[in-house]
Amino acid sequence: MSKSILILGACGQIGTELTFALREKFGGESVIASDIREGSEVLMESGPFEILDATDYDALEEVVAYYEINEVYLMAAMLSATAEKFPLRAWNLNMNSLFNVLNLGKEKKISKIFWPSSIAVFGPKTPKENTPQNTIMEPSTVYGISKQSGERWCDYYHHKFGVDVRSLRYPGLISWKTQPGGGTTDYAVEIYHKALSEGAYTSFLDKDSKLPMMFMDDAIRATLDIMESDTENIKVRSSYNLAAMSFTPEEITESIQKHIPEFKIAYEPDFRQAIADSWPSSIDDSKAQKDWGWQAEFDLEKTTEEMLKNLES
Repeated sequence: MSKSILILGACGQIGTELTFALREKFGGESVIASDIREGSEVLMESGPFEILDATDYDALEEVVAYYEINEVYLMAAMLSATAEKFPLRAWNLNMNSLFNVLNLGKEKKISKIFWPSSIAVFGPKTPKENTPQNTIMEPSTVYGISKQSGERWCDYYHHKFGVDVRSLRYPGLISWKTQPGGGTTDYAVEIYHKALSEGAYTSFLDKDSKLPMMFMDDAIRATLDIMESDTENIKVRSSYNLAAMSFTPEEITESIQKHIPEFKIAYEPDFRQAIADSWPSSIDDSKAQKDWGWQAEFDLEKTTEEMLKNLES
């Protein structure tokens, strides 16, 4: 059976790069990108695109039938910082889109689903260091509540209806290719842009806010790897912990200063500080390593080199 893949939320930070990666692997015509708005010119020219609202079940079902879709990557979501401003809108988008895709799986209209979770599922009572796969999860943000709920529904649909749904708890993601999309970890992308354009940056998190992060290339590779893994290797049907590196704004600043010695940073924490304070500092992803062979490739130094090199060019 040939692959026919639908990406929902293809114009977002992760969705854009995931679309390119899947098209490179499986061919442009096999990967249908979709979003509620058109994407970049490069994205639009790389293969088929549909304007599609992931919360509209009938429209989604129609696209799935038309293209004979068998795999769906649901990347449409409202992220942490934006969701705090529009809680009900965030809940409706994040949950209704997931139910739509899970129900397509239940009805056997698609055979495999990827849905991303996040470190936002954890909360202030979660162990901060080396957060285990299974632990206390009492999220204190709208985004985190929706992701925790989504994890439980994914697990339920798998065990109750046999839906092949796979998930990763993404840490903060760093990319030079696309702009961040309203998350609390966005400072780790903005800081590189400002270092090159202005030689200075004002952080909305304080200097000691240590958070789990990942270079986008690793996140995309993990996503492809878990989806290509044999079914029997996927032991966790809620969502897998995923880790690469953890650092503070002060540490990323020192990393940048090795390349741009005159770079300066100031600190003006805002409402995102409370969100960051509720999240873990580091993640134990040994379960993903054991079950399907996950291993990160990028640390902070390698990430900084890649970011500065590509943003300069």
